[in-house]
Amino acid sequence: MKTLCRRVLVVCALLLALCLFAVVIYLRQPIFGELPQGERLTRLQASPNYRNDAFQNLTDTPFLTNGATQLSIRKENFLADKGMPRPLLDIPTRKTDLRALDRNKDLAVWLGHSSWYIQLGGKRILLDPVLSDHAAPLPGLIPAFSGTSIYSLQDMPPIDLLLISHDHYDHLDYSTIVALRPLVKKVAAGLGMGAHFELWGYDPETVQELDWYDSLLLSKDVRVHVTPARHYSGRTLTRNQSLWVGFVLQSTHRRLFFSGDSGYGTHFADIGKRYGPFDWVTLDSGQYDPRWAHLHMNPEEAARAAEDLGARALTPSHVGRFTLASHDWNDPFKRLAIASEGRSYVLWTPMIGQPVQFDLRTQSFEYWWINVDG
Repeated sequence: MKTLCRRVLVVCALLLALCLFAVVIYLRQPIFGELPQGERLTRLQASPNYRNDAFQNLTDTPFLTNGATQLSIRKENFLADKGMPRPLLDIPTRKTDLRALDRNKDLAVWLGHSSWYIQLGGKRILLDPVLSDHAAPLPGLIPAFSGTSIYSLQDMPPIDLLLISHDHYDHLDYSTIVALRPLVKKVAAGLGMGAHFELWGYDPETVQELDWYDSLLLSKDVRVHVTPARHYSGRTLTRNQSLWVGFVLQSTHRRLFFSGDSGYGTHFADIGKRYGPFDWVTLDSGQYDPRWAHLHMNPEEAARAAEDLGARALTPSHVGRFTLASHDWNDPFKRLAIASEGRSYVLWTPMIGQPVQFDLRTQSFEYWWINVDG
């Protein structure tokens, strides 16, 4: 009996070792990116925002809140009423031919979730593009809503600047970034992000890694400022080895702001004072939960942040294509519409693919999500 038990333990140990070995090998796939090393690591360690071997938020930001733990989240999600995390019908879209646009016309086109195509001062800019039909390391995990995957590489014109807010899969999509490489002239992202791009075949000379409040001159008329966000980073179990950021896009005539993923904080008022007021902002407004209350804004917080920024127009981001939180898919749109009533800004809610024309201040957008689920 003892011999049999010993053999069973040996077999179990071998199976466990084999599983661990398989995980280690799998995590070496290029989709998981690369951690900063060498000179890149030395540079980010010199940042005032890098302490205790990791990047830190400006204010204390617990990863989980409201007494939540990873175990309790899994248990609650399993037992909870699932509501409507995905739309029952196709999301309505209005596809714009990006390649045919007059590049000298300032505008933005929502590609879904947090992905944007922007033209400013004659420059073509892509923000956090995800052209894949999923937002996870494996196909089938976190699938896109039906009808939302309307853009592909073939739809993209040459890109003057690719901006990446942080390295989570719903913002830094491996297959999209690799496919875009021949079209992209320059990349700008937070400190440490260059390790991913170098692994994926980008010329390091084309990738600029920036700290909070650094600036990049794209042309004599267009400048990009990197701003703080309240979030975290990491594509594996190792977190916060690259910096999460937002972006101010400034031209001679316009000021735009993209928050990236961010919880609410005093940094929005500071950004408004430094760079505002803004003609248009797009803010993290979805995938919120009381159990991670500091990592994403709920719609009411997004409305408040828009006013902190001095925004003239607000469009929600981090919505409308993927489900990463337990709220109904259309909850951000409903609540933001209510929270924006009587505010100092106008709420613009384009469909995926529908242009936002910065010259047409009287333009209006329908509340398209109302009729999606019948």
